[in-house]
Amino acid sequence: MKSTSKLVSILLAVCEVIIGVLLLIDPVSFTNAILRVLGAILIIMGVVSAVQYFRASPVRAAAGKGLARGCVEIALGVFCIVKSGWFLTMFPVLTILYGIVTLVSGFAKLQWTVDMLRMKMRKWGLAALSSVVTILCALVILANPFASAAVLWVFIGVALIVEAIADFIAAILMRPEENEIIG
Repeated sequence: MKSTSKLVSILLAVCEVIIGVLLLIDPVSFTNAILRVLGAILIIMGVVSAVQYFRASPVRAAAGKGLARGCVEIALGVFCIVKSGWFLTMFPVLTILYGIVTLVSGFAKLQWTVDMLRMKMRKWGLAALSSVVTILCALVILANPFASAAVLWVFIGVALIVEAIADFIAAILMRPEENEIIG
């Protein structure tokens, strides 16, 4: 189980690095592509929900609200595809939301660090480093000291890469046998 958790942590760190690099290369195109893919996924989910609604018995269908959910998913999907530029216009608000999500992630890592300390586990410093990096990145994002969106995109890309490297190092260096409770 511990090796699965380690593998998931490593895969998430790799994904963060890839996203960070793509944001550094071409943030606008990357964001538009992500929004269009999200839109297509939402449309597919909406069609599946609507089909399931009509395939279910009338009583079960009424209880599940699948048609309404399907219509909402399709509408959101079409919006993501057709109006992906809207998200770029709303970038400052989305950046604040991203900063909040990053901050919550940092607090979760802080919880992990404190849990490790309370259980007198070794290598808690790596978890602490990861939480501090994540929290600092979140605070810089939320402070929004940047004059242009392009600089902010670069910062988010770099922040993702730095956070991923810290997570990757923590996941690699924390071997289960070394993380045992100190007697």
